[in-house]
Amino acid sequence: MNICRYLLTALICTCSSAAVLAQDSTLIGVPLKWDIQKCIEYAKKNNIQINSLRLSQKISEQEFLLAKASRLPDLSASASQNFGHSNSAGSGSGRSGFTASGNYGLSSSVTLYNGNYINNNIAQKNLAQQVANLSVMQQENDITLQITQAYLTILLDKETIVYNSDVVTTSQAQLKQYQQKFDVGAIARKDLVQLQAQVATDQYNLVTAKNQERQDLLTLKQLLLLPTDATFDVVKPDTIAPVNTNTPLHDAEQIALKNRPEIKSGQLAVDIAQYDVAKANAGYKPFLSAGGSVGASYVTGNGDYFSQLNRNFNQQIGLNLSIPIFTKRQVKTQVEEAKIGVDQAKLDFTNTRITLSQQVERAYINVQNAQGQYEAAQQEFKFNQESYRIANEQLKVGVANMVEFLQQKNLYIQAQQSYIQSKYNTLLSLKIYDFYKGIPITL
Repeated sequence: MNICRYLLTALICTCSSAAVLAQDSTLIGVPLKWDIQKCIEYAKKNNIQINSLRLSQKISEQEFLLAKASRLPDLSASASQNFGHSNSAGSGSGRSGFTASGNYGLSSSVTLYNGNYINNNIAQKNLAQQVANLSVMQQENDITLQITQAYLTILLDKETIVYNSDVVTTSQAQLKQYQQKFDVGAIARKDLVQLQAQVATDQYNLVTAKNQERQDLLTLKQLLLLPTDATFDVVKPDTIAPVNTNTPLHDAEQIALKNRPEIKSGQLAVDIAQYDVAKANAGYKPFLSAGGSVGASYVTGNGDYFSQLNRNFNQQIGLNLSIPIFTKRQVKTQVEEAKIGVDQAKLDFTNTRITLSQQVERAYINVQNAQGQYEAAQQEFKFNQESYRIANEQLKVGVANMVEFLQQKNLYIQAQQSYIQSKYNTLLSLKIYDFYKGIPITL
């Protein structure tokens, strides 16, 4: 759990500069106490990486709309107005003056055939839009696991504080009894000092646990990008017990390979690369377009303005055919590069599948290991707890000496810490394994 905690803290430090930008001012000064569902929901809504991917998603949507619009004809208007001055004195007429002229027109063109490039481009942009959606889902999955890990770490801290508080309470009660015995000369000062030292150690452990809780709350708070002035805490469930759904590794792996967004995204990436090949092959094929235009013009001195526009009004319509004959290997290079892109996309997809399978297998092994440790820690804690209880009773009646009692107490504390850590490590392992199977995280 300590390693996980350090890794998570490092992750927060990398994005702390961005946290200020995403803080919700409405939460400043408001005491917050959230359960894990609220934390995950808030993170999905406000996480900077997720929102950045949502913006990329919108860009993909606009590119898809642009690709569809390429089927439509374009339309443009043009207008020019010119003014001139001429001096005709040299010609013997002795006259000079200003002239004006104008040209106005509309033109339009539409692609009739381009080797199916437009249709392939539309289909490709549609897939790219789906990939953008899946990228958002994948990032949401990542932040969900980070929130879960941070949340369970805090619950571990809270349970540690409860146990340490009980130990301190018991130690202080024992110290009070021993102080009374020492005051009447029933015990040696050495025993009293040893117990005082143990009480100080227990209090130190309690303070350390509380400090760790504050640190881990800060880690989760910063991961959520909450305002620095917000008072934040988490809800502790009434009961927390690791429950194994006993899903076989093969079944969990197949569910993950079928449903995880990174797998769907990898398959779509291969399809997108194949469309690049089809688009590049369009360079070998003829390009046919249709176009038309209308226009009118006038020049001063050649008659009435509107009469000239009517007289000079012209229309034009036509077809334009372009047939590639020799492109200096440009098209061939584009096709070959696109084919290499397909091979690379397939390789990346294979790597994604292998990586996910390995992650699921690792999660499965983590569950097996964690459960074994948890069961052993339960037994260790149970017997050390009973031994500690007996040592307490013996100490009260003077059967056990202080050294033996403190040794048994330290064994109890160690067993207690192992039990708590193994409990939450098992719970985290199970939640991660279930999450790969598509089961939402709840406590």
